[in-house]
Amino acid sequence: MLKVGVLGAGHLGKIHLKLLNQSSKYELVGFYDPSKENAEQVAKEFGYKLFNSITELIEAVEVIDIVTPTLSHFDCAKEAILGGKHIFIEKPITNTLEEAEAIRVLASQNHVKGQVGHVERFNPAFKAVKDLIYNPMFIECHRLAEFNPRGTDVPVVLDLMIHDIDVILSVVNSKIKDIKSSGISVISETPDIANARIEFENGCIANLTASRISLKNMRKSRFFQKDAYISVDFLDKKSEVVKMKDVPENPDEFAMILQNAEGVKKQIYFENPKVEPNNAILDELETFAEAIENNTTPIVTLTDGTKALRVAQQIIDNF
Repeated sequence: MLKVGVLGAGHLGKIHLKLLNQSSKYELVGFYDPSKENAEQVAKEFGYKLFNSITELIEAVEVIDIVTPTLSHFDCAKEAILGGKHIFIEKPITNTLEEAEAIRVLASQNHVKGQVGHVERFNPAFKAVKDLIYNPMFIECHRLAEFNPRGTDVPVVLDLMIHDIDVILSVVNSKIKDIKSSGISVISETPDIANARIEFENGCIANLTASRISLKNMRKSRFFQKDAYISVDFLDKKSEVVKMKDVPENPDEFAMILQNAEGVKKQIYFENPKVEPNNAILDELETFAEAIENNTTPIVTLTDGTKALRVAQQIIDNF
């Protein structure tokens, strides 16, 4: 078991603490939170050991789980890495690209591993179809949320859209050619609703919409590729695959058959892949432990987190 400490005991930090405490891969040593009142309340309520400083916690563990506000990610990660500790860091990786690049270099120089908390990669609905998405040419993502003051210190692109950016970058094997975007502030000081159109060099187009002022929650992505359409509902954890194949000689009388203008006929097949229930946050934390133990590459690397942040920043800069 790896000794782990958590930095940050806010809403998400408490979830991480609970899961790490239950995990068979980790030994939860304790946590640190700069808010003395909140820290003492969490320690009293759940019994986790409270450390007096970041430095003390880093010295006592092998892995640091950074679940602090984005603005402090860099300082926390830098101290942990220089202390020779592996880091799991919540998304976005850091507040700026310069910080992200510095963290990536530091981790490499100090021979420690890092993983970024892009949790949708571990969503069971996405995992069920990921291997079926091989050359998407059009992608459409909608990530809509009801208003919540938590997270409004950053633009909706960094709060919500970055999840879909990371997923897209994980399935499109091509460099980005162009980005167009728009964003509007409605309640917050930063944009609350945004749309981005990403064009890749291989011709793939991704259209992303994110909002944190919607009347209902939605987290859906659709991937279109040759002879297939794949839908992923990240919220309800459902997937659907629609495949088109050449019509057999003797099709079933109830078969759904389409014919294009050139007279080519295709039969449509509907599939609902089996979605294996999981706790995505626990999965991302435990796969990181396995990467450390087996000396393998984490599923969401610091480089992946940096790439997602770079695209997010380009989208924001284009507003």
